[in-house]
Amino acid sequence: MDEQLRVGLVGAGPWAHRVHAPGLADHPGTRLTAVWARRPEAAEELAHPYGAAVVTSPDELLSTVDAVAFAVPPEVQAEIAIKAAQQGKHVILEKPIASTLDDAERLADAVTQSGVASLVMLTKRFAPETEEQLAQLHAAGGWIGGNARWLTGALLDGPYSHSPWRHERGPLDDIGPHAFDLLDAALGTITEVVTANRSDAGLWQFVFAHEGGATSSATLTMTVPLNPSISEVSVFGEHGYRAFADRGTTAQQSYTNLLDDFVAMVDSGTTTHRCDVRRGLHLQRIIEQARRKSEA
Repeated sequence: MDEQLRVGLVGAGPWAHRVHAPGLADHPGTRLTAVWARRPEAAEELAHPYGAAVVTSPDELLSTVDAVAFAVPPEVQAEIAIKAAQQGKHVILEKPIASTLDDAERLADAVTQSGVASLVMLTKRFAPETEEQLAQLHAAGGWIGGNARWLTGALLDGPYSHSPWRHERGPLDDIGPHAFDLLDAALGTITEVVTANRSDAGLWQFVFAHEGGATSSATLTMTVPLNPSISEVSVFGEHGYRAFADRGTTAQQSYTNLLDDFVAMVDSGTTTHRCDVRRGLHLQRIIEQARRKSEA
């Protein structure tokens, strides 16, 4: 692009400090212009090292930027992102894109009607090795099943253990989108949540049906004291068993890759991407169906 995108950041928590702010400030196509957070002192602490302005409201932020990145709970993200899209601002969204399916649909509609660019930070999908392996799986074909295991102690200790929305919504909303997205991308569109169960210990287990006939399962928890945590996705079929390999791409590197795509989308006027708001809406539908199944 001839000029850097002016990007406002909504949120000033650990993920904003670790990934969003340095990524936006360091990328050649973006400039971290303004920061808003519910706690002004947190916004000031985040903004100061990058020379970004601290604004007093989301409306003030929207008046000064071309795009908005979000690092806030889903219920906060959805309302501000809808307003941003309606004002023609491009959006970088966290998962899940909303706290309810209705809000996710409203957000997707606002983005589509406004014709703005949107991307969802599905971290592993912006790691080069993931896309390489997905391409290999699709070229081979013949996969009939798969499994995902996402086992962490993130709610017990560490920077995200004090996050109220994560404790309230649990692994279904927080790490679920990552697992569901990879199973869906590898085996075909998830068409049904066959079973979903949450144990008293906070362990979620799922079975999915996929377009084309494959089935898969997933096990998620954020309350097992594992160090390091486990995040594994595998598929099996006529070509044997394949597990996704992790080549060490960090969250920061994935975010830089996301920004590469985002800037290119804005520059070219492209509004579709494998990880755009419509992907986020699809994952929200899976979350909603899983929650209903677990409560039945």
